[in-house]
Amino acid sequence: MLSVIKFTGFLKQSFSVFFKIFFLVSLLSSINPVYNSLLADDKKSPESIEHEAEEEFNIIDKVVDHHYIDFYFLGKLYLPHFKPVNILGMEFDFSITKSLFMIFLASILLIIIMAYAASVNKKNKIPKGMGNMVESIIVFIRDEIVVPNMGKEGLKLLPFFLTLFFFILIANLIGLFPFMAQPTKNINVTTALALVTFFITQAKGIQAQGFSGYVKGLVPPGVPVFVLPIMIIVEFIGLFTKPFSLLMRLFANITAGSIIIFSLIGLIFVMEYAGTVIAIPFALFIYMMEIFIALLQAYIFTMLSVLYINMAMHHH
Repeated sequence: MLSVIKFTGFLKQSFSVFFKIFFLVSLLSSINPVYNSLLADDKKSPESIEHEAEEEFNIIDKVVDHHYIDFYFLGKLYLPHFKPVNILGMEFDFSITKSLFMIFLASILLIIIMAYAASVNKKNKIPKGMGNMVESIIVFIRDEIVVPNMGKEGLKLLPFFLTLFFFILIANLIGLFPFMAQPTKNINVTTALALVTFFITQAKGIQAQGFSGYVKGLVPPGVPVFVLPIMIIVEFIGLFTKPFSLLMRLFANITAGSIIIFSLIGLIFVMEYAGTVIAIPFALFIYMMEIFIALLQAYIFTMLSVLYINMAMHHH
């Protein structure tokens, strides 16, 4: 088991890394080239939005980002909306959207849970309750993911990997509560998380091998000269396919679960009693699967981040 001092040290380092990641995620989430058209409906008056909601059950409308939090029969909570700012030809919308609000909420919950776990472990010689659960996860990530794949040198990046895992896990789980939403359903959020891993991957690769050694290592040795131009292009594209796979896998899996659940609920409106008999059991099953998927996707994102960084540090 980890000692209390070592456990607390991990948490302090993780908090430091977490705030840096949180800043980048929040900033990139404010860039909305993908969601501009989907958020266009939010510029309509509240009355017209409510009128349209009464007319139809739109699944996509329940999945995409909005400038309000929908409490359904209790009404809508409209979030602060600001005029977009143009910086270097890029449009930044610093308005508080549902996804950004959920990022703040997930971050606050993460800090509270970790602080409470550290407090519990300080008071008890033998970890128990929340402290024991958090420590077990930390030990698992350290001993089963980081050390086997990166060796002891990977422990320097352990706070980063812990931050990734716990933030994604809580962000995935928070949307399973009534009226809440998963910020990881917003592709801007998953892109920001993937970019963090991408930048750290390149930085650690260059740090480990030097700039020239890292660039040379991108192309396998012994490649014929006439194939080099093609290989260089392929390897350069390969640098970006890794973070792309991270962001799309997380985004697609979390979004798919919500779409399936809302589709099943839609059967109730279409088929009435027969739809209820079919929809409720299947929706509950998918909902339980979502709990497992929330944990699985946090694990996969962390595992792949470890592998990508290790590959950059040690070209084979």
